[in-house]
Amino acid sequence: MYKTALEGRKGELADGDVERDDDLEVQIGNKLRRDAFLVFRALCKLSMKTPPKEAMADPQLMRGKIVALELLKILLENAGAVFRTSERFLGAIKQYLCLSLLKNSASSLIIVFQLSCSIFISLVSRFRAGLKAEIGVFFPMIVLRVLENVAQPNFQQKMIVLRFLDKLCVDSQILVDIFINYDCDVNSSNIFERMVNGLLKTAQGVPPSTATTLLPPQEATMKLEAMKCLVAILKSMGDWMNKQLRIPDPHSTKRFEAVENSPEPVNVPLANGNGDETVEGSDFHSETSSEASDALSIEQRRAYKLELQEGISLFNRKPKKGIEFLIRANKVGDSPEEIAAFLKNASGLNKMLIGDYLGEREDLSLKVMHAYVDSFDFQGMEFDDAIRAFLQGFRLPGEAQKIDRIMEKFAERYCKCNPKAFISADTAYVLAYSVILLNTDAHNPMVKNKMSADDFVRNNRGIDDGKDLPEEYLRSLFERISRNEIKMKEDDLSVQQKQSVNSSRILGLDSILNIVIRKRDEDQHMETSDNLIKHMQEQFKEKARKSESVYYAATDVVVLRFMVEVCWAPMLAAFSVPLDQSDDEIVIALCLEGFRYAIHVTAVMSMKTHRDAFVTSLAKFTSLHSPADIKQKNIDAI
Repeated sequence: MYKTALEGRKGELADGDVERDDDLEVQIGNKLRRDAFLVFRALCKLSMKTPPKEAMADPQLMRGKIVALELLKILLENAGAVFRTSERFLGAIKQYLCLSLLKNSASSLIIVFQLSCSIFISLVSRFRAGLKAEIGVFFPMIVLRVLENVAQPNFQQKMIVLRFLDKLCVDSQILVDIFINYDCDVNSSNIFERMVNGLLKTAQGVPPSTATTLLPPQEATMKLEAMKCLVAILKSMGDWMNKQLRIPDPHSTKRFEAVENSPEPVNVPLANGNGDETVEGSDFHSETSSEASDALSIEQRRAYKLELQEGISLFNRKPKKGIEFLIRANKVGDSPEEIAAFLKNASGLNKMLIGDYLGEREDLSLKVMHAYVDSFDFQGMEFDDAIRAFLQGFRLPGEAQKIDRIMEKFAERYCKCNPKAFISADTAYVLAYSVILLNTDAHNPMVKNKMSADDFVRNNRGIDDGKDLPEEYLRSLFERISRNEIKMKEDDLSVQQKQSVNSSRILGLDSILNIVIRKRDEDQHMETSDNLIKHMQEQFKEKARKSESVYYAATDVVVLRFMVEVCWAPMLAAFSVPLDQSDDEIVIALCLEGFRYAIHVTAVMSMKTHRDAFVTSLAKFTSLHSPADIKQKNIDAI
């Protein structure tokens, strides 16, 4: 590393005279930044090195990789303001570090997984304002994937993730920010919600009659750790609320008196030394000006997202009903152009059903289909590229008449964009059919006798108004299609996942999760899979394009209401069942602490119904209605 860095410096040292006019300080500053960038990039590259096969089991051979990851971890934990806000370093994180995380988070070596998690926690706690899209993809991939596997997790991995979540709650700003930026954003997965539900399932333990790989003591440890996380989440919400509303913390009176008396709000330094975080992040959200509009927009965005999800899942059962619902709910305009734009751009619509809807004979569907096709610009595109672009967004329906209507319109549009391509639209229409048949023939494993180039040329004799298309044109078309299948964007979903339309499916994240999980089984050395990496980088771009890049730093307490709406029921279940059934002092203490925080937050936010749910449940556990049976835990409840 040292050698390459020095070689890079030789040229610089020679032409040092050019920069004389600059202030020496600036010069040194620039050199240092450049060196820091080079060191950072070199570490990222070292951390991605794929070791030889036999190294998988032998940490000795992995030492280089591990040291690089450890250095990256230390570097990110101590990075200063320049590193956290300058485009150059954020760019390096997106380009090199995210790639390294991607490769290493699927490693079967626990130490590598653990370091990946530590690096990720630094990104979330210190860099989240500049990495919104990346964190939105990694959180489900690294954290939720392991958390949501209840029956057969890798015990060590899961414990690492649970401790990670526990750490995340230390800085009370983080959870609220996650909720605002992901759970309230139409194009992101509901990270906070999935996290709470994953913790609840883990805390409840493996459902009876499910095969599990866990030993009983392991399961007990895990349940306890998940309970701790749930309590930490509530505590974190409470701390954030106290800070925003200046409610003194009963446990540490001194610290807050100082805050109360100082003229401007001071950020109480947090345990991991990131006290100045919130101040620094604040230049990222200049767009959220007044707090009132802030709360309102969060409220609207959250409601909008929930209603949109309802419409999308309805569309995936009955397309026509879904569209009607979304128009009624003002989520989609009622003109064919607006409906077409929605079908083209919304995440989570079932592509087979989009095709079915576009192929319908009814008046509105027809108009939508025409608008959908007309929204493409095929000018200057090769014929097969135009078909590729066109068929990325939906799967052609199975019925001939439907395919017919769609392809006829496609041919007309292609000829309109490229008037010199064919004599008439009919030619394009027949050729489009030919191309689709060829695509099926070449890439469907059920077809044993494949069509040859000669067959393809022969099949297309006389289609250009009685004349033939140039033979070399047809042959090159044949070549391109045989080499490279025309397929929809998300063909890598396995069949059983198509059927379960769960929440991650609705948010289009399962294709990411799916490749990571699926590749694990086929290939222990997933770290080398280049297609995967390419696919993921596309996903990042897609996510970044779709989601608002504005990063909101939460300031308005109203957010907590929505967070409570999401998590009160899982929390109540997680705390009251063990309180009823267990006599373990630690578990009881945790449950009661959970109750205390839950009641504090709901009471201050004046959410009466939710508060009363916790209070009545707690009252039941005092056992005062039958004093004869009172045990220690009932006295604690009192």
